[in-house]
Amino acid sequence: MKLKKTVYLALLTAISLILFVLENQIPAPIPVPGVKLGLGNVVVVAVLFLYGRWEALAVLLVKIPLSAILTGNLGALAYSLSGGLLSWGGMCLLKGLLSTRQLWVASVLGAMLHNLGQLLAAIAIAATPGLIAYLPVLLLSAMITGFFTGIAAQAAVNRMHKKK
Repeated sequence: MKLKKTVYLALLTAISLILFVLENQIPAPIPVPGVKLGLGNVVVVAVLFLYGRWEALAVLLVKIPLSAILTGNLGALAYSLSGGLLSWGGMCLLKGLLSTRQLWVASVLGAMLHNLGQLLAAIAIAATPGLIAYLPVLLLSAMITGFFTGIAAQAAVNRMHKKK
């Protein structure tokens, strides 16, 4: 049973990477750094609700460095890690309070925390507190994209529950 779970998690991690790479081929919806759909995060949210906290963290911690390597953007590692870990932590706190029908709520919070984590990392790295001015735009975009990625994750979780 452990092997089967490991194989599923590896496949889901690969799907997350593929979605990430595909998303990088899509032009940004608005020209603000950090604003993107977050398609790879659909898988992380789904894994959180299908398998659990630690499995979602494992997928996240494999996905982030591999994404940086695949895109040749190792400089983004600090931003992705700070955003991803803050997002994961917030979604873990909400997970116990939500049903799979409310999964999208965790995704919205996760997207908002992801953008906040990235922004805090940018402020720390660039030593530029003025970057906080981006926060309203980033939070609004996170609410919108987090909703859509949450609906996609919710559909995936519901479909996978039916298959079991």
